[in-house]
Amino acid sequence: MTADEHYMTRCLELAQQAWGRTSPNPLVGAVIVQAGQVVGEGFHPQAGQPHAEVFALRAAGDQARGATLYVNLEPCNHFGRTPPCTEAVIQAGIRRVVVGMIDPDPRVTGSGIARLRQAGIEVTVGVLAEDCQALNEGFCHRVQTGRAFGILKYAMTLDGKIASSTGDSLWITGEAARQWVYRLRSRCDAVITGGNTVRRDNPALTTHGLTPHSPLRVVLSHSLNLPWDAQVWQGDEQRRTLLITPRRAERPALLEKLQALGVEVLELEPCTPATVVAELTQRGCNTVLWECGGTLAAQAIRAGAVQKIMAFIAPKLIGGVQAPTPVGDLGVTQMQRALALTRCHLEPIGQDWLIQGYLPAETPPLGII
Repeated sequence: MTADEHYMTRCLELAQQAWGRTSPNPLVGAVIVQAGQVVGEGFHPQAGQPHAEVFALRAAGDQARGATLYVNLEPCNHFGRTPPCTEAVIQAGIRRVVVGMIDPDPRVTGSGIARLRQAGIEVTVGVLAEDCQALNEGFCHRVQTGRAFGILKYAMTLDGKIASSTGDSLWITGEAARQWVYRLRSRCDAVITGGNTVRRDNPALTTHGLTPHSPLRVVLSHSLNLPWDAQVWQGDEQRRTLLITPRRAERPALLEKLQALGVEVLELEPCTPATVVAELTQRGCNTVLWECGGTLAAQAIRAGAVQKIMAFIAPKLIGGVQAPTPVGDLGVTQMQRALALTRCHLEPIGQDWLIQGYLPAETPPLGII
């Protein structure tokens, strides 16, 4: 590992301290090195707060002059909620800037690097670029497509079942996998489920205290046939819930109870994965997590609302023709039209296995619903 890669790795570590709290902004960490010594570090804590470079420059003080700045994302060169970081870097007397990746935001894309070079600063771009891209894949997807990045997570047995034929699903995976999911939720802005899952599994959809941040919990229901005492309605300022339905006028007594508990109710017509993702994107979400049954999962995939799959596989067999599977009907009738994941990664999580992969960018044969 080169020195540049070493310090860029530190930038990524710093950035991750703000997992789940920066949207719609990206995760960014910055390190300032003077004569081989770190003299300043910082990360962007949340939208509206100073950027990582500013915190690192404050920590470095006068030692920033003539030093090298490392940052995993190109410094901004525009006025938003905060002033442009490029000007702060120039004023501090930084000699060299090492950038992990170019910012895909059209307001920035290359202009930050150009401004620094114009000021006579040496700029190196592309150090650990793939790692930097992976860290901010949700942000990159949103600014490039206008839609939040969708992850479908599920747990299944080795024979592809998410529950027994009687509906029992506790627990398919072991404790290590469940802890991993809690951490995954902490990295997302919202977690989406359907009414069937609320009725059947009664999930809390929180990080269970593992991290301070819990995502916005989103429940989609067309029927509003929902239990008023489900765990997903229980919350506080850190654990908020949004119920989305096309039928707000139905079951007013239920909605009154839920609103008294602090649940936000939104009427959305049509209420589909595409319109829900559009709503959450407007609310500033970069990454949304789908934790739902097979029917809603298939709808989300067909609507292009899912880009990444995280499948936990338990080394168990349960059998049963009627036992549910993680993905419902996709309309695929021939094997050659199956959706083939790319960039797949397999790793053991305790007694279970996790397969991660990306869906094709476009799935026109499946249509949009």
